[in-house]
Amino acid sequence: MKRLRAFFYVQHLLGIGHLARASRVAAALVDDGFDVTVVTGGAPIAGFPGVGVKSVSLPPVTSGDEGFSGLVDLQGKPIDDDFKKWRSEMLLQAFRDCRPDIVIVEAFPFGRRQMRFELLPLIEAIDATSPRPQLATSVRDILQERVKPGRNEETVDLINRHFDLVMVHGDPAFATLDKTFPLAGAIKAEVTYTGLVAAPPSPAASERFDVLVSVGGGAAGKSLVSSTIAAARNANNAWKWCLITGPNLPNDEFDAIARDASPVISIFRFREDFASLLTGARLSVSQAGYNTVCDVLRAGCRSLLVPFAAGGETEQTVRTLMLEKLGLATVLMEKDLTPEGLAQAIEQALAGPMPAAHRLDLEGARRSAQILRQRYQTWSLKVGPGFGKVHDQTNDRC
Repeated sequence: MKRLRAFFYVQHLLGIGHLARASRVAAALVDDGFDVTVVTGGAPIAGFPGVGVKSVSLPPVTSGDEGFSGLVDLQGKPIDDDFKKWRSEMLLQAFRDCRPDIVIVEAFPFGRRQMRFELLPLIEAIDATSPRPQLATSVRDILQERVKPGRNEETVDLINRHFDLVMVHGDPAFATLDKTFPLAGAIKAEVTYTGLVAAPPSPAASERFDVLVSVGGGAAGKSLVSSTIAAARNANNAWKWCLITGPNLPNDEFDAIARDASPVISIFRFREDFASLLTGARLSVSQAGYNTVCDVLRAGCRSLLVPFAAGGETEQTVRTLMLEKLGLATVLMEKDLTPEGLAQAIEQALAGPMPAAHRLDLEGARRSAQILRQRYQTWSLKVGPGFGKVHDQTNDRC
């Protein structure tokens, strides 16, 4: 079997959700026999993109605020044209060094418009390469609503002119692309559903908590953190609390939280066994990011979701309301998030029934690898002899 080379671009800006999902897919590609290079462009996060993949780190950028209004470096300085040119040239060189059979771009062009300065030149380089690698976009099932006129049309145009495959990481029984992308029917490239990209089943929890609160990457959950600290301090019960603040919470803020916390709450910046902890928790409290929801669905625990809605974000709210309708979660809207409101919502969730059984497909990582291999074989047959020649493994620079 030919060892296919995959070149996977992912840019995380505020949280770590995009990076975590891409890392799960990359790991599945490695397990399937792919030679994988992951190019990252955000703040370094320990443990990502994971073992078994080759990693290229571009000079990191992050979002200037929760509304994704601009790009800044890790010191908070807005990036300029020289910085953009530097990154773009590094990305193109990494592509040339890899000589991939398949290029996967996470989110773009459905999202990450901020990165056009480097992604459009990459796409031009892909189109100019012979034999041309196949180009796929890797996108979650529920997208951010686009309110600016012409944005959806621009997305469709880019896909139809350059992309071979749209991989939607979702179960169509839960959400199809047209749910949040109104021009889905105008896409000419193949659209395929992989299932939700969840982590494999976890071992039994090493610790058990009544209330397990997690804040994803930690950059956009300060209200949930502060409300949790206050709710735990004021709780008149014997609950055992755990708060995972996320790796992106500034050190001084983490230290202040730890100093002020009640003895009933254990506070961590990050837990590698988070998915395992969910299996032993009476209740998970979190925002409604894609990866956290996948972990909760895998664990089958009670869940209280507080969807992130700052800066006009709609994706988490849509996901939360759909899960609530299926009996898979309870909801506390961000506008109602106070220590008192959180405590009351936790009490109601714990008093309620366990979540309904579900049959959602959670094997999206493994299925993504299978789809890419199968589609590559189909593409190569269409193009004919000479397409994607087997690389000389003794000169492997990817």
